[in-house]
Amino acid sequence: MTRHYHATLAFVAAFSLLMFTSGGLAADQIAGKEFAAQNCSRCHAISATDASPYAKAPPFRVVARKYKLEYLQEALAEGIVTGHSTMPEFILTPVQIDDLLAYFETLK
Repeated sequence: MTRHYHATLAFVAAFSLLMFTSGGLAADQIAGKEFAAQNCSRCHAISATDASPYAKAPPFRVVARKYKLEYLQEALAEGIVTGHSTMPEFILTPVQIDDLLAYFETLK
């Protein structure tokens, strides 16, 4: 095998390690899941199968299927405010929004 082949193979392996982890999620999806776990999981189910700890909080898989991600992107950028006092207001950075929406995409 040629030196070029080995260099290409090493690059592909390194790229794969940067993009994916053991769960098969890309880096931004992982960051989105981590954000959800740290900020949202107290009330919302954030995985594909768990129940929401707060019954009135919709599971993220339902939100991901019910709303177009473009609409969620706008709401996250402007700050989600709900009609009940238990939901804190969140204003996310553009990177956090992209990461969270990348994770939502995995829940559809």
